[in-house]
Order: sequence, then C-alpha cells, then structure tokens
Amino acid sequence: MNTQPLIVRKVEGSTDWKAFIRFPWQVYRGDPNWVPYLYFDRKDFFDRTKHPFFKIAEVEFFMAWRADRPVGTIAAVVSHRHNEFHEEKAAHFGIFEVMQDKEAAIALLETASEWGQEQGMTKILGPANYSSNYTYGLLVDGFDRPPVIEMTYNPAYYADYIQAAGFTTAMDLWAWHAPLADIYGRHGEKLPPKLVRVVEKIKKRHNITIREIEMKDWDSELAKFGEIYNSAWSKNWGFVPLTDDELHLIAEGLKLIVDPRVTLFAEVDGKPIGASVPLPNINEVLSRARPGPSLLSSYLAAIRLLLGRRKVKLLRVFAMGVVEEYRGRGVDALFYYETVKRAVKHGYTEAEASWILANNDMMNRAIEMMGAKVYKTYRIYQKNLQ
Repeated sequence: MNTQPLIVRKVEGSTDWKAFIRFPWQVYRGDPNWVPYLYFDRKDFFDRTKHPFFKIAEVEFFMAWRADRPVGTIAAVVSHRHNEFHEEKAAHFGIFEVMQDKEAAIALLETASEWGQEQGMTKILGPANYSSNYTYGLLVDGFDRPPVIEMTYNPAYYADYIQAAGFTTAMDLWAWHAPLADIYGRHGEKLPPKLVRVVEKIKKRHNITIREIEMKDWDSELAKFGEIYNSAWSKNWGFVPLTDDELHLIAEGLKLIVDPRVTLFAEVDGKPIGASVPLPNINEVLSRARPGPSLLSSYLAAIRLLLGRRKVKLLRVFAMGVVEEYRGRGVDALFYYETVKRAVKHGYTEAEASWILANNDMMNRAIEMMGAKVYKTYRIYQKNLQ
C-alpha cells in the first residue's frame, strides 16, 4: 500500500521533462519483452517546435508523483483534425504509463478526462499516441512476445486500471501472425491452388500490375502513397487524414528502414490504385541493443540498428490500402500474396499484419485466407464526459 501522498501535475521545465521521457525505463525494468525507445527520437516526439502534430491539436502532459518519485504519465489530446473529420467532440489520452499503483492510474485518467471536458469535449478515447496515425491501442492479449515495429506494448495490469476508471471498449485491433514457411513453402507449393488462381484472375480481369517502389523517386512515390493513404483509409473507424508535414516526418523516419523489394504499388494503366508498405521488424535489433535513457546509449543503438536492419526475419505489413473505386475486387488479397512471395524470396521467415480493425471483415478474410492467425489483440477504450 502506498502511504506517500499522490500529486498529479503538468509537466513543466527541463527536470520534469527528463523524468517524463525516462519514466518507461522505470516501469519496464527487467521486462525482456519491452523494446526500449531511442532517447533522441522520444525527445523529438514531445517537442512542440519539431513535431507537426502540435499544429493541429491541443496537447497537455501530466505526471503523477509520490514525494519526489514519479509513478505515472499521461498525455491529454484534442486533435482538431480528428474532430473535424469525424464531426464529433472527442479528446484522447495517450503516453499512459504507470507503476503498479491503481490510485495513480485512475488519477491520471481522471485528470486527462477533466482536461478534455474543460476543452468542451463530450468523450475521451485511448490510448492514442497521439492519433491513429501513430502508435495506437492497449495490448490486452498476447504478452508472450515483444512488440514489432511501431506497435505498442504494456503491462497486463493497465487494462484493469483503465476499466476501473470507467472506460469501456470502443474498438479492438488485431495483429495477425504468419510463419511464412508453413503457409508458403519455398516456392509457393503450400498455398491453396484456389488462392493462386484467384489472384491471377484478379490481375487479368482488372488489368492490375504490381511494381516495387522506386527509391530514387522517393518524393514522387511518397506523394502517390499519401494520396492513396488519405483515400483508401478514409472510411475506417478512427481514421485521421495525414497532413503533408506529418507524412514527411513519418516517411523521414522510415526511409532507412523500408525494404524496396517488398514495398509495392498496384497500378492500372500506370495509375496507382493501391499501396502496400511492409516494414522490417527493427525491434529485433533494438531488443538486443537495449538502449538506455540517454543520448549516448541511443546513438550507439542507432548504429547497431543501421548495421543490422537488413538481417531481421519478421516483416510487418504496416500500411496497405486500395482506393475506393477498386475496393472489393480482391486487390488486398493480391497484395498479401505478392508480399508473402517476395518476403520468402528475400529471406524473411515471419510476417505480421497489424493493426487491422476487428470489424474490417474484408481485410481480415483476405489475411485469414493466406493462412495467418490472430495472435495479439489491442484495444481502444472510451468514456463519456457528459
């Protein structure tokens, strides 16, 4: 039982910020499945002068303390772009980390909720760091393996604390796992013959060609992807259109990671109608490097990351979408087929498709048809503020 009084206050000043950024290393000390952040990346993520999200949102950061010891963190967010797109008044909470301290957890969540209410919001959703375009959702099932690149991880007790604060389930997000040798074989011999016939028929019927990204034309290819992304995902639950600044920031972070051999566009008569961006799971390298909460440790880990990024064995299907005109024609199944085929060819042994909305029946059927299975569940919670 905690006997020291609990205080929740805004994060202000360099001392607070240092404690805020370093706090996860305290929560996950001794947890082999947690993948540490790169400290310099984390600093930039919270920098209001550098991160473009702060141009389209109001954000406040809070920290819970017992005496001089931090015990929890949270961000309270109002994304104007989210609310304009969905025509609602929603706040979000994110960056939620807490020790095994139920009182602190509830106090942080109530603080974020009260802040959202003060902004005139009628509900609050989360965890969202900061929106669905960044790391999103609370892990509620599948704690036995480390998270893959750009997926969240947390202690199992977080779900109980969030529910104790009055939150209920808004949406589940699934991660599908596929051992590639089991579903593909070496030359595709394990794929169902019907699936192969279907994807070949799809290509011919709609005159679809699949090509790899041209890295030398990065800016042009990025613009095409941005158009597809903001069109293809527009009707998905929780979707928020990316601004140009956000797109370029995210792309800048991924450019050195992207494997062009498996990054694909679907085209009809030279016009892009869909895109698939799998990411090599660099968490395999970071998990071994174990960067600490300092700049030096993170720079050393970044060097190991650059040297080892082409040796990873798991590929995460990070973003895949088809423009509305061609949706429902099997292009998603075609992408999965082509991705698996190329992944095996280039030495990947596992794949994860994540995250997929639990109610996205078309996408989930296509993934299941490839032989993948749901192995992790993430959850977005909600609470009315009226």
